[in-house]
Amino acid sequence: MILVTGASGMMGKAVLHEVAKVAAKTGENYRAMYRSATEAAKAPAGSSTVIADFGKKDSLPPALRNVTSVYIVCSPIPQLIELEWNMIDACVNAGVSHIVLSSAMGAREYRKSFPSWHRRVEDKLKSTKISFTILRPNSFHQNVLTYYAPSIRSQGAFHASMGNARVSFVDARDIAVVAAKALAGGEHSGKTYELNGPEALTYAELAEKITKHSGRDVQYVDIPPEVQRKALLDRGMLEWQADALLDLQAYYVKGKGGNVDGLLEQLIGRPPITMDQFLSEFPSEFRPHVEVQALADAATA
Repeated sequence: MILVTGASGMMGKAVLHEVAKVAAKTGENYRAMYRSATEAAKAPAGSSTVIADFGKKDSLPPALRNVTSVYIVCSPIPQLIELEWNMIDACVNAGVSHIVLSSAMGAREYRKSFPSWHRRVEDKLKSTKISFTILRPNSFHQNVLTYYAPSIRSQGAFHASMGNARVSFVDARDIAVVAAKALAGGEHSGKTYELNGPEALTYAELAEKITKHSGRDVQYVDIPPEVQRKALLDRGMLEWQADALLDLQAYYVKGKGGNVDGLLEQLIGRPPITMDQFLSEFPSEFRPHVEVQALADAATA
């Protein structure tokens, strides 16, 4: 049986979807792990669910009963190391055969920010006798919606201190395909995959693509890191989170996130989803909401 953790999050939900598709063909049993009954009630039809929490060690053994393969993912929070270590220990005790770990680009070399946390979890996993596959994806297409769409809707612009650095954005749904395949172990056992998208874009080029698909003029505004930090804090972001985000951004500015290779296409058996394809699905996310636009129109009438 396969256990998909973090099933209510972006990656966990995508992996669960892919695991369900594979199970429909193979008959493999799978289970989705949620932290609350409210979230579990939203599971796809036909999914077996369990309520458990990485932070509640006693809840993990029941979730792992009869499980052979586990997909581990956690939100990027300071407690990530402790929480994922808890889950790895529970997997060892439960006799799990294979773990697919959701890590991050830069975990091999970058000693700051989110990648450094993921590296410590990777090292913990490798210290066990459990077979593993580690996935280190580049920045997600979906992050464009999460972090930049709000200011684009309100201002027609998004801000960062990325300069002309290039990023090979990947779609979470493509990474989920890799995860679902890797949960079977086999040829993926013992592998660490650094997963890049099909093209490396500057943020100015990203703005041009958003303009094309949203039908409105969108600008990327490059700002100094200290100005970005203040803006993040003013918007209510916690200090540790702002610092970690800027540290990660500094890694990309050094040119570490612009690699383009054919590995992802090889693993999923088709061309990866491009930024243009992604943006064409969500054009309205970058436009002012109807109510806000109506107020703006009224104010200028």
